[in-house]
Amino acid sequence: MKKGIWNQVLTYFYIRKRDANDPQNINIKMMHGMNRISLFMFLIGIIVMLFRIFRK
Repeated sequence: MKKGIWNQVLTYFYIRKRDANDPQNINIKMMHGMNRISLFMFLIGIIVMLFRIFRK
């Protein structure tokens, strides 16, 4: 079954439990960790931009 982008985002943020059948090796774990960091930084950037826009 093909996973959608929202399912992956929920998995990265630990909102949805990972599939037990997914392959688990160090490369995939590192890739998911980097994606998680990137998503957190993106969301922080969006929050800062909105704060600056609405503060004026």
